[in-house]
Amino acid sequence: FAPPLGLVCGDIEALPLASGSVGLAWSNLALQWVSDLPRTFAGLYRVLVPGGLLMFSTFGPDTLKELRGAYAQVDGHAHVNRFIDLHDIGDMLVKAGYADPVMDMEPFTLTYPDVRALMRDLKAIGAHNATQDRAQGLTGRARLVAVAEAYEPLRRDRKLPATFEVIYGHAWKPLPRVTASGKKIIDIKPAREP
Repeated sequence: FAPPLGLVCGDIEALPLASGSVGLAWSNLALQWVSDLPRTFAGLYRVLVPGGLLMFSTFGPDTLKELRGAYAQVDGHAHVNRFIDLHDIGDMLVKAGYADPVMDMEPFTLTYPDVRALMRDLKAIGAHNATQDRAQGLTGRARLVAVAEAYEPLRRDRKLPATFEVIYGHAWKPLPRVTASGKKIIDIKPAREP
């Protein structure tokens, strides 16, 4: 019999789990909200058992590019989060010690009758602007009207597009390398010459 599954409510950036206690770590659209992705990958690596698998989905840099562009025409502040490129995420996984990372990307385009409907959807899923250079204070009516006007040239078939670039990734915590007698294998690489 398998042990019963337990629920844990914790911070993904400071996992309240024992080292080597998890065989599969799965994150669905949470990694884009962390403030330190390399540290988060290190924490997930810590809790995985050797041979354990990390699987995730997150958003890529083309996510909400239309809304970002419309706001860029209105003011100089960041109104849409900057998302990390899949190649950079793959490099972070390797640096954290994961083996054989596999990355893929798929764009989805949702359509909306107007910008307000898009913003309502974003609010409903809990999305918010977490960028350092975001505007402080409330966005006024005039700015929202200007954003809607800047977005309008993108309208096709009476709908406004909103792109979501979804990145999928997985990687393993490698098994320890040992000799036939059980001694650890340690790779020694010569120093690079400048």
